[in-house]
Amino acid sequence: MSGHSKWSTIKHKKEANDAKKGKIFSKVSTLITHAAKQGGGDPEMNPTLRMHIEKAKSVGFSIDKIEKAVAKGTGEGGEGIDFIEATYEGFGPGGIAIIVDCLTDNTNRSVSEIRKLFEEVGGSMGESGSVSWNFDVKGYIVIKCGHMEKGEKYGDEDRYVKDDRDTIMMELMDVDGVVDIKRTILDSVEVLEVFTEFTDMAKVRDILSSQFPYVIDDASIIKVAKLPKSLSGTDLEKAQSALERLEENSDVQEVWTDLEV
Repeated sequence: MSGHSKWSTIKHKKEANDAKKGKIFSKVSTLITHAAKQGGGDPEMNPTLRMHIEKAKSVGFSIDKIEKAVAKGTGEGGEGIDFIEATYEGFGPGGIAIIVDCLTDNTNRSVSEIRKLFEEVGGSMGESGSVSWNFDVKGYIVIKCGHMEKGEKYGDEDRYVKDDRDTIMMELMDVDGVVDIKRTILDSVEVLEVFTEFTDMAKVRDILSSQFPYVIDDASIIKVAKLPKSLSGTDLEKAQSALERLEENSDVQEVWTDLEV
């Protein structure tokens, strides 16, 4: 199950130029605002918000912008904003199935832009259920095999300390709600991919964050293709380009596909 279909995690990484950084910042800001709206603005009491804030920091999103994004979610200073979750389905080049998950403050704009993008890349947007039947929905949690230790002196940064991966794996296998665990490497760091039923993801995430010291890098709902589709040559290149075009839209948070890479 580790080969799930989250395009942003399987595409080749490219150096982000200023335009791409701007889009990344817009997306993380939206996630922070939505998480604060759903679960409150205190990261200590809101694991989802805490995770998005840490991810925002990792891509260079400044503290003042993080605080502003949180304020938009909680409504402080009259800046409250609502984001709506919307999902669109369709087909791309080579007949690949695509699901696009959005967070948007204007669904009319989003559906128009996503439909246009499908057409521009040589595909077509379908009705609800047209491709989602081919995807299983699962909970997905990424655990770094290590913990954080406080800096020895005031002002020192916390440091990451590696722990034994096999020991951690044995500990997590006994957690209620864990269905499967896979070993992998992420950005040169040993991690464990923890899979759950999608209804149990939040419960397992909260257990892991409250009862274990290990660093949670991601906790989300994923969509895994039951029947992956293989392409090659120019067909593969066109499909990959189409997925990247969709992902670049500012309202798009995740792009899922049955394309096997």
